[in-house]
Amino acid sequence: MNKQKFIDKFMAAFVLLAMFKIIGIVAQLFHESFWSVVGTLAIFLIVAFIILMVIASLKDKEQNRQNSRRGAAGGGNFYLENSLFDRIRSKYEDLAQKYIEEKEYKKAAKVYMNLLQDYYRGAKTLEDGGFYNEAAAVYLKKLKSKSDAAHCYEKARQYKKAIDLYKEMEQKEKVGDLYKEINDLKNSHIYYQMVADDYTSNNQMVKASLVYRKKMEKPEEAQKVLLKGWEDDKDAFNCLNNYFANIFEIKILEREIQTLYEKTPAHKKMIYLEAMKYEFKKDPKLQSVTRKIAYEIIAEKVENRSEIVNELKHFNPDDEVILKDISRFKTGRNKMFRN
Repeated sequence: MNKQKFIDKFMAAFVLLAMFKIIGIVAQLFHESFWSVVGTLAIFLIVAFIILMVIASLKDKEQNRQNSRRGAAGGGNFYLENSLFDRIRSKYEDLAQKYIEEKEYKKAAKVYMNLLQDYYRGAKTLEDGGFYNEAAAVYLKKLKSKSDAAHCYEKARQYKKAIDLYKEMEQKEKVGDLYKEINDLKNSHIYYQMVADDYTSNNQMVKASLVYRKKMEKPEEAQKVLLKGWEDDKDAFNCLNNYFANIFEIKILEREIQTLYEKTPAHKKMIYLEAMKYEFKKDPKLQSVTRKIAYEIIAEKVENRSEIVNELKHFNPDDEVILKDISRFKTGRNKMFRN
């Protein structure tokens, strides 16, 4: 089959398919609105016209070429088919882009989905145009993307639909957020509690405390979780540091620092010392208690850990004498070991 015959047959097949397509579009009147069908038909007729123009152009070129040379049938047909479909696709792309520039997002989406079979770009175009429900339907039915669909339903304020999808994906915190958005605090707290329990069971005590404090607005529960993390050695330093950070009254904080220190076992005192560095800088009123605790820990540990004397400088930042004392202590200690 030469190129000319291929083009003729392609044009005939296209016209036949176009007729069937038009009949199919008209048949949609039984279950879609009149203007929706008219819009779809208009887009199809425009595109069909463009394709026919492309085919006609190729036909004219081929007739001119046949007067001068003959081409190989197989390779020529393959090239012609690729060239033809590339040009048609390019026209579709241009048409979709034109609709987007004109803010005709639904028409652009139809070009992407119906003519280019690109459902993702169709859905994204609908989403960009603010047609969130329509975009969600495409994400869900055509692309099987529950995450994108839920996100669109959320934008459309279709919170119950979004909640159902987030439940299916087991995104409990997101479910809690959306229940909170619609003022369903009972269900919101049920799901937040699940999240907090998951964090606790995975020894992520700080994250669990943040759920209690920021999501559920239960600061007392947050402190209990942090205290448990400190006591059970589950991310002990961060739990202790956050526990102190959540106490805003200096007098109460000072008392809590002393009380917890008295209950601290020997193997955790180095962690406590590290925490005292932060508390020392927090407020001048805390310097006395934190310095006293630091001195006690250093005195207790110095025999086996001579390097701990370096920690004294954190609690006496402006005292040059103590820095010299530390230096002399380290020098004397080194001489003792050399002898």
